[in-house]
Amino acid sequence: MSKTGLIALIFTYLGILFLIAFFAEKNKGSKLVSHPAIYGLSLAVYCSAWTYYGSVGMAATSGIEFLTIYLGPVIAAPLWIVVLKKIIQLSKAYKISSIADFISLRYGNSRSLGALVTLVCLASIIPYISLQLKAISETFEIVSTSTIGIEGTSVITDSTFYIALILAVFASFFGTLSLDASKNRTGVMFSVAAESILKLTFFLVVGIYVTFYVFDGTVDLYKQANLDLNLNKLSTINGLNGGINWYFSIALSFLAIFLLPRQFQTSVVEFNNRKQLKIAIWLFPLYLLLFNVFVIFIAWGGLLILGNEANADYFTLLIPLHFGDKWLAVLVFLGGLSAVISMVVVSTVALSTMLSNNLIIPYGFLKRFTNNKSLNNEKTIKNIRRLCVFSSIILAYLLYSMFNPQISLFSIGLISFLTIAQLAPSFFIGMFWNRGSALGSKVGILLGMSVVVFTYLLPFFTENILNNNKFVEEGFLGIGVLKPYALFGIELLNPVNHSLYWSLLLNTGVYLVLSVIRKGNYRERNYGEMFVNSEEVIQLKENAFVWKGEAYVKDIHNILIRFLGQEKADKALRVFRKRYRVNPEEKLADARFINFSERLLTGAVGSASAKILISNVAKEKPVSLVEVLNILEENKETISVNKSLEEQSQKLIKLTSDLKLANEELKIQDQLKDDFLDTVAHELKTPITSIKASSEVLSDNDDMPMELQQRFLANIIQDTERLNVLINDILDLEKMASGRDMLTLKFHRLDECVQEAIHGISSIAQRQNIDVRFQPDSNVVLEFDYSKILQVFTNLLSNALKFVPDNKGVIEVFLEHNSEEIVCIIKDNGKGIPEGDKHLIFKKFYQSKNQTFKKPTGSGFGLAICQQIVEMHGGEIYANPKLKTGAEIIIKLPKSKS
Repeated sequence: MSKTGLIALIFTYLGILFLIAFFAEKNKGSKLVSHPAIYGLSLAVYCSAWTYYGSVGMAATSGIEFLTIYLGPVIAAPLWIVVLKKIIQLSKAYKISSIADFISLRYGNSRSLGALVTLVCLASIIPYISLQLKAISETFEIVSTSTIGIEGTSVITDSTFYIALILAVFASFFGTLSLDASKNRTGVMFSVAAESILKLTFFLVVGIYVTFYVFDGTVDLYKQANLDLNLNKLSTINGLNGGINWYFSIALSFLAIFLLPRQFQTSVVEFNNRKQLKIAIWLFPLYLLLFNVFVIFIAWGGLLILGNEANADYFTLLIPLHFGDKWLAVLVFLGGLSAVISMVVVSTVALSTMLSNNLIIPYGFLKRFTNNKSLNNEKTIKNIRRLCVFSSIILAYLLYSMFNPQISLFSIGLISFLTIAQLAPSFFIGMFWNRGSALGSKVGILLGMSVVVFTYLLPFFTENILNNNKFVEEGFLGIGVLKPYALFGIELLNPVNHSLYWSLLLNTGVYLVLSVIRKGNYRERNYGEMFVNSEEVIQLKENAFVWKGEAYVKDIHNILIRFLGQEKADKALRVFRKRYRVNPEEKLADARFINFSERLLTGAVGSASAKILISNVAKEKPVSLVEVLNILEENKETISVNKSLEEQSQKLIKLTSDLKLANEELKIQDQLKDDFLDTVAHELKTPITSIKASSEVLSDNDDMPMELQQRFLANIIQDTERLNVLINDILDLEKMASGRDMLTLKFHRLDECVQEAIHGISSIAQRQNIDVRFQPDSNVVLEFDYSKILQVFTNLLSNALKFVPDNKGVIEVFLEHNSEEIVCIIKDNGKGIPEGDKHLIFKKFYQSKNQTFKKPTGSGFGLAICQQIVEMHGGEIYANPKLKTGAEIIIKLPKSKS
């Protein structure tokens, strides 16, 4: 592909990334942009050009040792539940925006320590960005010229320079939208996640191409490699020495996944909900696994096809070009470009935050910001960060231009890992040991960096830049025990692991010794307690911060206005006063407001600068360790008491609510009982009155015709039977409720019982021209009390007859059954049950409050009796609550009575 066409493709791709990031910023709340998987995919920024190209190169020269760079993160993933969770909790609680802020805050907002950590990160990131630019430059030349050689270019004609500038524009625009660096950069992270998918897809495509197109599968590739290559070297750990080196290499990558600024940015700063961590724990290791499936096969294939003369780092490009498949080489190039862009953008965003918050502002602009009464500090800080992005990329480009083209990507990448590993003792031990001091941390880091320079960087420079091996072979000043790759005679480890061993040994040792010998000041001890006891700190919030002195709310509020703006500062003050119920008239600031304000400023200017800004207007007094511990303990007890009181309050609220509901239920029951008594009195009085009247007529008229006498006697008998039914219903209901009524259980066909009940009401149904429908099922056999279930069906069918319209009424009966229960449904097309009464119709004292609802004749106990009988059989009866028209009563009876 021509250079012009490739450049056009690159800029088109960068334009698409801009659009993707812009879309994400505009749609932050959408399910796609906020999906937890985006977080897991953004962690794949770990897979840079080093992974995309360098892993194949290392596999071709050192065999499966390339896996150590990925085994560390895979081992670390399950520990995220404990370690990363703690880091995230602390970072979110204190609005931490970088690893430099994190370490600085742990040791009492130490400005010098924050600056030192920033410089270490700078030394780690710049070579790594240079590695990415080297990869872009070399792959660009390979794809555009279709040759293995790399052409030299000047800055003006070097396409890499312009790509670097575009990356700087992208990072500075989307990475500095907010002054608060602790806030999520949705656009950047979404584009990084999209690039993670692309680079994995293209890498898998070329892996499949080499394995199954160029060769005839993995078996064929292995057989050919076994004949022509030294597979013993490329596929084994190489004995005890190899195993020890594997251990240290895995340890190095384990530390890197936590400490690399770009990983801290994506895993901690960009974290915003718990679901993200749950998905990332399995998604990120799976991603690494997929990325490494074909690495060894591509390496073997490249060695078989191109031999040892070709640059193994770029086998993924050279193999397709060797067979004339330029389209695939271009896709692979775009995948590598994706890996480069995501790494460079996230790293420069993280680095710009550290440089501005821990170096430039505290040592160059803080005094100006303090004295300046302008409210444009936000704009100045953003411009500083944008300048940092540009400067870091340009610095990386200048370093890249010095590289020897023969230096492998893997060698350059290890410089970054070794350098950043020097933060490990201060970072990890500081989270779990409250005695760690800023002095121990600073001396340990400086000593560790000195060892890295002596045992790796200096010999690397003399060998690869100056082409001089004297220092490596003879040692410092010709002293044999000071050989950089065999310090004090230890030759067991490879250069990287040798440097890692000595640097971390001395770094950790000095850190521990100095922390024990010389204790830190009260701020260090205070934050030490808070970091170690992070779970309790989250509960204590501002109460976890110990501070003594004199400060005025107005002065601190003015500082907040300068850096946050009038609106945000006023809102913050209102939130604080409401949260802690502080009187607005209170002029003096307490420790809680000091801590609250420092947190707000930390996101904008970093923890060290925030401390200095507050100290400029607050007269602070030293606090002893005993006071720190006592105050923390008092605050814990206060929080515990408050929590206990809150729990008791919640219980009282619940009990009060339950009592109200019970009281309402009692009122309803009481009202129903009154209505019931009125109904019973009415129902009893009506037949008695009728009987009395008929009897008086018969006694006063001896000459009454026989026909008329028979009519009055029939009325008396009918009313007597009605009275008898009412009394029996009351007695049955009382007997069942008290548990004195016994069931006579036998096996019967339930359909026959339904048929008999239908037959019992058939004359009434025919008289009112009501259609009663039932399809018998002879398979429905159940153990039940026949007479009582018959009473249930009779009551329900009689009830339905009262409410369906004459001539148009329809009553349907259904029987359904499964392995566990039999369901009987009685459905009608009547007026239905009022919505508010559906849960009351089976109450003993129920009477509808709906005055338009027809009051039928009868005892009024039918449904209550039905419920008692069904429940005695271990079943349930209820009205269908979802039915809009008509009524539907559902009975469920278990096949075996429980």
